[in-house]
Amino acid sequence: MINWQEIDTVLLDMDGTLLDLHFDDCFWQVCLPRAWGAKNGIDEASAKAQLKPTFIHTEASLDWYSLDFWSEHLQLDVYALAEEITHLVQLRPHVEEFLEYLLVSGKDVIMVTNSHEKFIDLKMGLTGVDRHFKHIFNAHDFGHPKEEQKFWEILGERVDYDKKSTLLIDDNHNVLRSAKEFGIQELLSIAKPSSKAAVREEEDFRAVHSFQDLCS
Repeated sequence: MINWQEIDTVLLDMDGTLLDLHFDDCFWQVCLPRAWGAKNGIDEASAKAQLKPTFIHTEASLDWYSLDFWSEHLQLDVYALAEEITHLVQLRPHVEEFLEYLLVSGKDVIMVTNSHEKFIDLKMGLTGVDRHFKHIFNAHDFGHPKEEQKFWEILGERVDYDKKSTLLIDDNHNVLRSAKEFGIQELLSIAKPSSKAAVREEEDFRAVHSFQDLCS
């Protein structure tokens, strides 16, 4: 799938790529609406309906990923809600094996994520996967999500890498499109970001079904 001799830098997303997206799906789609509904005396379905316009408005923006934004907007301790379901934070299959392979191969391995810093710290503390990375960059520090060209411009200022010898793996197709526009040469999607969801049909990007397939 990848000619590793032509790759020097590997950029990896976190949620849905390295980590099972089931945690995030459960948090945003179930826990958050349920808690907000309970606080306001409405059922979960009604809460979801009332929150939907805000979800749509903030999608692909930094606010969508910001625990601080949602805590203030909903008047909830959003981080405390996340701590209630930390048992769902899991690495996707063969992630450790793949990261070890990259280390032995001498690649520069960098995490690039839209996730809020509090979520990054929580998930890295639970999985310990951060030890494999040369750098970890989150979009909130850049002031722009990965869906925007400005994110990639700032990343290029922070890290010296050649777009022609760089691989990005990300489950978000809008992010992959943005990276492609910026000129990153190799792009891979994830066929099954959540262990509880079906395999996605891929049209625009080649998809990783198992990280084990990349370890050769």
